[in-house]
Amino acid sequence: MSGTFDLSGHVAVVTGGNSGIGAGFARGLARAGASVAVWGRTATRNDAVASELRELGGEGAGVVCDVTSEDDVVQATEVTLERYGRIDSCFANAGGGDLSPLLGTSVEQWDRVLRLDLTSVFLTFREVARHMVARGGGGRLVATSSIGTIFGMPRQSSYSAAKAGVDALVRSLAVELARHAIRVNSVLAGWVDTPMTAPFLTWEKFDEAIVARTPVRRWGRPEDFEGIAVYLASPASEFMTGETLRLDGGYSVF
Repeated sequence: MSGTFDLSGHVAVVTGGNSGIGAGFARGLARAGASVAVWGRTATRNDAVASELRELGGEGAGVVCDVTSEDDVVQATEVTLERYGRIDSCFANAGGGDLSPLLGTSVEQWDRVLRLDLTSVFLTFREVARHMVARGGGGRLVATSSIGTIFGMPRQSSYSAAKAGVDALVRSLAVELARHAIRVNSVLAGWVDTPMTAPFLTWEKFDEAIVARTPVRRWGRPEDFEGIAVYLASPASEFMTGETLRLDGGYSVF
């Protein structure tokens, strides 16, 4: 690959990159020639995706990291820099929810989801941005958001609140870090076939309702996120920052 979308020599981090949307981001980046550090809690899954990335023409490395742990994020950043010497883009994608109803949600459950979906983005962006600012030359920070920030999602109050916080964090950092040529954006995902949404896919009525509401008449797939990862990591997005890009098959406009 050559030209604007050639990521040869580019180093990217993808948290939660060993499955779902994160793996889609990682594959797209690798196809464009990037080296990708796949951060996740499970070494075997990290390494399996990293091996796949090498077969796609990029370079991949698995890095064990629990993004809810400050120490883990600091260490994973150091490990990535030791291996590749730089980080040019970072996709903070790791996340998850809790299907408890409001009246049955404990403070511990609420805090756990916010730490996984919001605090982890703060920790990851802070550590990677420290490197980018010190190195100079700019960079790209990208977070995964959700249609839960637009639509009411029952039994997903903690997840939706956390993702809304992610979008607000992105806008704030876009302004704060612009002077360092660091662009900060988020990708707002619709209903995507991933391990996280697997229970909904087996719920026939829910599945039918989602497909009927989505103009492209299907759920999203991890591969649908390959192209947008390349765009946001590449020079093509140089003038874009503070934006939330919806990738939902038209669900939110129908």
